[in-house]
Amino acid sequence: MSEPKNKRQKREDYRAALRANGVTELPRKKFYRQRAHANPFSDHSLIYPPTPEQMDWASLYPHYAVEEPIAQKTETTEFEETTGQELSAPAIRKLTKQVEVADIGCGFGGLLIALAPVLPETLVLGLEIRVSVTQFVEDRIKALRVQNEEQKLYRNIAVLRANTMKFMPNFFNKGQLNKIFICFPDPHFKARKHKQRIVSTTLNSEYAYVLRPGGIVYTITDVPDLHEWMVGHFNAHPAFERVSVEEQEADPLVEIMRNETEEGKKVTRHNGQKHVALFRRLEDPQWPEDVSA
Repeated sequence: MSEPKNKRQKREDYRAALRANGVTELPRKKFYRQRAHANPFSDHSLIYPPTPEQMDWASLYPHYAVEEPIAQKTETTEFEETTGQELSAPAIRKLTKQVEVADIGCGFGGLLIALAPVLPETLVLGLEIRVSVTQFVEDRIKALRVQNEEQKLYRNIAVLRANTMKFMPNFFNKGQLNKIFICFPDPHFKARKHKQRIVSTTLNSEYAYVLRPGGIVYTITDVPDLHEWMVGHFNAHPAFERVSVEEQEADPLVEIMRNETEEGKKVTRHNGQKHVALFRRLEDPQWPEDVSA
């Protein structure tokens, strides 16, 4: 049964009013509710760049953007000769640094918000497939930036609506990231839906592509079967090795991951168990020398 129209209208009116006022107050989650899970194989009409170089990062991180000329001017235009006015070369806005941390399936942004002050010199990106949830995180970040303008906080985090199962290499270059977080992903309990899990042999190869050697994949779930699935698939992949428990527990980001996501807080309230595993990106093997030369 479809949802009553008046309830949908209330949500739309609230969001429109919030954005009309410049998003200075934190959004209320009840006006951004959506189904907990989305089918990653459905056509979501997503917009994505053909290559990472064509991605408009400046709109997400405006405080790290600078203008760069597209090309050097080599000739004087007819307009300049006629009027005597010099035209500036066309410019594009580029970032002074690259995104280095990705939170895949960032949900309502709890981890993003917690990471912002802990990694102040690092650009962190949340990737979320659900429309309303992405809008909530966008509005949450905008409000936090305004409220903390003097301290210049939360400028280093952003969210993007994206399907990482299809388009991750469209956003990130080879070896660009040094951390990937996969927190409480959809377990897809039924065997016929295991192909929709965010960790698989194919997807792990994409994580290996965008993650630099020495980079870490952080995983956490409250589902033992999914934990074993993720551990098994990462252990079986030649580009990864599991981080020891001692090193894992010494990493301050692990405690943040355990406690700051909305799902993590829910598991804590229900006295559930959280299963954590970290995996390090290994160096690529060297190509053998050409002995026939």
